[in-house]
Amino acid sequence: MSAACVLRTRCFFRQLLPGLPAAMHRQYSLDVSAPLLRTQGYVDGRWISAASVFPVLDPATGQEIARVSDCGPAEAKQAVDAAYKAFHSWKQYTAKERSLLLRKWFDLLMLHKEDLAKLITFECGKPMRESLGEITYSASFLEWFSEEARRVYGDIVPSPAKDRKLLLLKQPVGVASIITPWNFPSAMITRKVGAALAAGCTVVVKPAEDTPLSALALAELAEQAGIPAGVFNVVPCSRQTTPSVGQVLCTDPLVAKISFTGSTATGKVLLKMAADTVKKVSMELGGHAPFIVFDSADLDRAVGGAMASKFRNSGQTCVCSNRFLVQSGVYDRFVEKLGQAMDAELRLGHGSEPNTTQGPLINARAADKVVHQVSDAVSRGARVVKGGKRREGSFMEPTLLADVTADMLCTKEETFGPLVPVIRFDTEEEALAVANASNVGLAGYFYSQDVSQIWRVAEALEVGIVGVNEGLLSTAETTFGGVKESGLGREGSKYGIDEYLEVKYMCFGGLKP
Repeated sequence: MSAACVLRTRCFFRQLLPGLPAAMHRQYSLDVSAPLLRTQGYVDGRWISAASVFPVLDPATGQEIARVSDCGPAEAKQAVDAAYKAFHSWKQYTAKERSLLLRKWFDLLMLHKEDLAKLITFECGKPMRESLGEITYSASFLEWFSEEARRVYGDIVPSPAKDRKLLLLKQPVGVASIITPWNFPSAMITRKVGAALAAGCTVVVKPAEDTPLSALALAELAEQAGIPAGVFNVVPCSRQTTPSVGQVLCTDPLVAKISFTGSTATGKVLLKMAADTVKKVSMELGGHAPFIVFDSADLDRAVGGAMASKFRNSGQTCVCSNRFLVQSGVYDRFVEKLGQAMDAELRLGHGSEPNTTQGPLINARAADKVVHQVSDAVSRGARVVKGGKRREGSFMEPTLLADVTADMLCTKEETFGPLVPVIRFDTEEEALAVANASNVGLAGYFYSQDVSQIWRVAEALEVGIVGVNEGLLSTAETTFGGVKESGLGREGSKYGIDEYLEVKYMCFGGLKP
């Protein structure tokens, strides 16, 4: 039986989830066009099998939906060698040629967005509406960097001497290892790979073990777009094989660049591995975003922003609001309005159901973490306003906690789940002290209608991304990245391509004045 057939036949199941909507008590099937159902690794323009396979599960049901090749260090090395060989020809393509190929890839993503979104929903658990949004977001990076490919400008520097010309040239760094998370299984790849390919680099992608199908579908469409063999490689692997594959991707001398999105703890491990060969590194690591509501805020707008920034992907994004700080004058009204919005707008269910807004967490460990944080907060005096309970499998009720204090676990560590802990504060200085009392600083949000306060707080927040009266921030045109232990470098925008370029100084001397 072919891998595609295995995938299709294993996607039909019936699942009963007590306590969830009646719509969950039905059969679900992943119905995706055959060319996009890839379960092998993709190396040097060929689909390759490994000695073993690993299962991919639907987090909503725990049912197996695919068995994917478990690539090991041998396959990873093969991919690095292929990328290195391809780099020498790919960097010779003109910027316009690379631009046109990236544009074709973008067009194919948009053409197949329904099928690509289904893959995300079944392997990641997102509601279909969010999965469609991710594909549009994912494709936007290919579109953006297809345009930026033609805008990699060097400099002519005025010389202090009359007999020479001074030039600064920008050149691709070489092979890039791309290591991505499960929560945005398509967009986290294109945000990195779009920039890398536009610059003239080649890549080896290691997707998260929970969500390899989206990465392999991208490889299929890259091939259809005409991306040359070896330029884009994908080595899926299991949790058990990940350390040995990561060792190759982070230490091989042929790899010049590492780009990683994931936890701060893992990022530190990869940085240590990269140090021995002094690789160029960019890291988008953990967040612990504050969401501050001042007395002057438009409360309805603040509640809308809180809903958007907290409950997208069931709270499983690195820029999700994690600590809600609300000034005393509006605290009770904000909590009341937010609770009402949660009741009105949030629906648990399988992501393929049209009314679902909250899918499962990625696995049982993720749900256990949220339960533990809720239990700790309640034991220290917090009050459960909404939710607070775990449902069947890895489903977690959207939860609103009041009377939260800064000594509770949910205010000290990233949740990655649908938990809203609301802290009361009195002064701007107090809010900033709590917001900045973290070793990470990716995103921060605040709501105020005081223009002077807006400038003060925006500049004082120790984060790389600030939302002022807005809860959804990410776009291909702007930078994405953090400060402190939230990472190194920036993705997206005109600056994102710089992460894959070196600046070479050329002095052309011996000229006659």
